Amino acid sequence: MTRDAGRRRGPDGQALLLAAGLADLAVSTLGSALGTVRGLLRRSDAAELVVEAEHELVARGRLAVDRYAAVPPAQLEILAQHVLARRAADEV
Repeated sequence: MTRDAGRRRGPDGQALLLAAGLADLAVSTLGSALGTVRGLLRRSDAAELVVEAEHELVARGRLAVDRYAAVPPAQLEILAQHVLARRAADEV
C-alpha cells in the first residue's frame, strides 16, 4: 500500500491502520514475553522467582486498590468546614 492510498481512505482507513499497528505491537510484545518466560522456566530457582513475583503482584494489587478505592471527601463537608473556619477567624 502506498502513502497516497492510505490518505485517500479517510478516518476509517486511518482507524484500520492504527488498529493493525496496535495488533502488530501486541503480537511482537507477546512473542518477547513468551521468550522471557521460556528463559525463566529453564532457571534452577524458578520456584523462588514465582513466589517473589506473587508477593510483588500482591503488593501492586494493594497499591492499586488503595489508589482507586479511596473515597474522596464530600464536597459539602469541605465547604462547611471552610465556613466554620472563616466564622471562627472573624470572631477573633
